[in-house]
Amino acid sequence: MSSPSSILQGGFHHPLSRSWQAQRPLTKEMLMYPLFITDNPQAMDVIPSLPDQYRIGVDRLQGFLAPLVKKGLKSIILFGVPLKDGVKDEQGSNAEDPTGPVIEAIKLVRREFPDVFIACDVCLCEYTSHGHCGILREDGTLHNELSVERMKNVAVAYAKAGAHAVAPSDMMEGRIGAIKQGLIEAGLAHKVMLISYAAKFAGPFYGPFRDAANSTPSFGDRRCYQLPGTARGLARRAITRDMAEGADAIMVKPGTPYLDILAQASELARDYPIAVYQVSGEYAMLYHSAKAGVFDLKAAVLETMNGFLRAGATIVLTYYTPHLLDWLDEQ
Repeated sequence: MSSPSSILQGGFHHPLSRSWQAQRPLTKEMLMYPLFITDNPQAMDVIPSLPDQYRIGVDRLQGFLAPLVKKGLKSIILFGVPLKDGVKDEQGSNAEDPTGPVIEAIKLVRREFPDVFIACDVCLCEYTSHGHCGILREDGTLHNELSVERMKNVAVAYAKAGAHAVAPSDMMEGRIGAIKQGLIEAGLAHKVMLISYAAKFAGPFYGPFRDAANSTPSFGDRRCYQLPGTARGLARRAITRDMAEGADAIMVKPGTPYLDILAQASELARDYPIAVYQVSGEYAMLYHSAKAGVFDLKAAVLETMNGFLRAGATIVLTYYTPHLLDWLDEQ
């Protein structure tokens, strides 16, 4: 005979009682939608490796966002994608161009959708001629100090333009402290959130993103500055370091392969918002598997969301945001 404490099924027999077992339910407020903003104002370019996602020009952005905002979109993160000839150089000089796609997009969204929270990715890879995330030395290695200074300047420029959050993804050492100090000096630290991609791992899941952002390195790879996939200890140290430097939120990227790191981040940074980025390769993997009849897309995506929340995420960056806005209304 079973003991009373071994009988669990009565506690989740009913749909409502099942919902009570969750630590937290997924809500629209948790979703942040990544958007690729290009320098052709009229663009609405399909990204073949990232189905149903687009490189969007500023003049098309209002029409694209309006139906999503009506459905409950609360938050976006902007990635600049300059494609014009001659716009890239070794310094990534156009990253904070006041007439560039990111700053123009910030201004438009602030004007047309004042309740939408705007985060901006801060990196140089989309703007450098070599495709790496910082400034290089003559031997091809990263010059950390010069790179950090560039990241600070770009982040402050986005904040001055009206971004509610800046999120440096470059993985340079000390960039969180430098950007925080830059925000303080600009009088913006009290109203601009600093989200750290503290635990960003190198690997194959970024392929579609690099197509979308036109940011594949022209030589080598990023394994010397993004974390090794086996490095749990390094991730813990990076999270602890970025907390000490002034991060306001901690991110883990990619998501599904690193649920253990996400869970550890939620323990290490228990008093911070914890973000997870379901990256382009994760998105495409689910999309194509569902197209092949392997599983139902909605069921699979929602299960990944459950995994993120169970591991401790409070913010989810996902290209499935438009679908999730609909699916959450159906529940």
